[in-house]
Amino acid sequence: MTTLLMNPLQPKTIPINRGLPLLGNLLPLSSDILGFVVRSLLDYPEIVQVKLAGADFYLVNHPDLVEEVLATKNRAFIKDKGLKEFARPVFGNGLLSSDGDFWLRQRRLAQPAFHRQRIAAYGETMIAFTERAMTGWRDGEVRDLHEEMMHLTLEVVAKTLFDKEATAELGELAEINAIGAALDTIMARFDNNGLITLLENALNRPLPTPLHFRTQTAVQRLGAIVDGVIAERRTTGVDKGDLLGMFLAACDEAGNGMSDQQLRDECKTMFLAGHETTALTLSWTWWQLLRHPEVKTNLQAEVATVLGGRLPTLADLPQLRYTEQVIQESMRLMPPAWMIQREALTDVEIGGYMLPQGAQVGLSQYAIHRDPRWYPEPERFHPERWADDLLKRIPKYAYFPFGGGPRLCIGQQFAMMEAVLMLAAMAQRFDFDLLPNQRIVPQPSITMRPKYGLKVRVRAR
Repeated sequence: MTTLLMNPLQPKTIPINRGLPLLGNLLPLSSDILGFVVRSLLDYPEIVQVKLAGADFYLVNHPDLVEEVLATKNRAFIKDKGLKEFARPVFGNGLLSSDGDFWLRQRRLAQPAFHRQRIAAYGETMIAFTERAMTGWRDGEVRDLHEEMMHLTLEVVAKTLFDKEATAELGELAEINAIGAALDTIMARFDNNGLITLLENALNRPLPTPLHFRTQTAVQRLGAIVDGVIAERRTTGVDKGDLLGMFLAACDEAGNGMSDQQLRDECKTMFLAGHETTALTLSWTWWQLLRHPEVKTNLQAEVATVLGGRLPTLADLPQLRYTEQVIQESMRLMPPAWMIQREALTDVEIGGYMLPQGAQVGLSQYAIHRDPRWYPEPERFHPERWADDLLKRIPKYAYFPFGGGPRLCIGQQFAMMEAVLMLAAMAQRFDFDLLPNQRIVPQPSITMRPKYGLKVRVRAR
C-alpha cells in the first residue's frame, strides 16, 4: 500500500499542469473532462495544480489526501464556488449546498429520518413499486432503461418523501411527472457544456442562455409543488409516516423546527439525491451487465438460488452478496457522483502540500476509483474483486461513491438497499439486449447520466 511521507519543516512542491499558453488546459477540459481527470491521476498520483485561462484548480488524487480534505481537516474547507453560484439558487440551503453551523443544524434535524429502522420501513415500498413497473414491460418491446429507472426511483422517493403515489389520482400523477420534468431541466443546466460551463465558472455567474431561463422556470415549478404539499400537511397536521412527516416533527436543542423555506430546500434536495443516484446506479449497472454476460449469469444464478422466483425482501439482503458486489463494482467504474469539489477557507496543509486560501479543490471518484495502485485491471468490470473484504485492504478513500467525513451522504443506506432490491427483482424476471448503433456516453454534471439514454429490447425470462 502506498503511503505519503511528510517533511514537517518544508512543504512539498505541488506539480503544475500548465497546458497551453494563455488557454492552459481549457481545451482538454471542455472536450473530455472525464478523460482529463483520469490522465491527471496517472501523471500526478498525489496532487496537481491545473492551469486554466484566468483560473486554477487543484486535483487531489491520493486517498490519504482525500481523507484530509473530507474528514480530518474538513473544517478548513467549504463547498466550492460553482456549487454556491449555480446550485444554491436551485436547492437553496439544503444539505447539498449549505455550509457551517447552518448545515450542521440541518443535518442533525434530518438525521432521524434516515435511521436504519426508518429506512427498512421503506423497503416494502421499493419492492412494490418495482413489481408494479415490471407489470408494464412486454417481451420484445424497446424501452429506454435509463428513463425507466429514473421514473421508477422518482415514484419511490415521491412516496417515501411526500406519500404521493402515481396511481392514486390523476392530480398526483401530474405532480410526479411535473417534478420529473423539472428535475430533468435542472440537471441539464449543470451538464458540462464545454466552453460555456468553463466561462460561467470563470465569471462565477450564469450566462443568459435559453437553458438558464428554462431552468429558472423549472425551479419555480418545483418550488410551487413542494410548497403546496408542505402547506397542505401543515394544515391537516396528519403524519403519514413519510420523510416530510419526520422533517416537520424534527426539533433542535432549543425546540425549534425547520421553517417552510428550510423544508422546501431539503425536500427539493431529497427529490434530486433520493432518486437520481439510485436510478443512475441501476442504469450503469445494467449497461455493464449487458456488456459482461458472464457477470450477468452469475448474478442471475444467485438471485434464482436466494429468491426461488419470489420477490426479494429485506431479509434476503445478507444472502444477495454477489448482487451487492455488482452494485459496488458498478459504482466504482461509473459513480453517479463523479467529483466532489471544495474551497479552502484558509491556507491549509494536506499531506505536506500547502493549499492557499480560496483554492478550488477537486476530488474525482471517477478517477480515483480507476487507480491501478488499488485496483488491478482498473477498467475491468469485475465484481469478484470485492470479495474477501477488499474495503479493508485498500485506503479508506480509495472508494468513496457516497463522499465521506461528516458530509457522507445521509441517504447512503437508503440508496444501497434500494439498488440491491430493485436489481434482484428485475434480474429474475427480465433480461435485456442493448440496441445496436447507439452511443452510450457519460455526461458529467452534478451527477453522471448516460447522455443519450440506454435503449434496450426487453426479454422476459
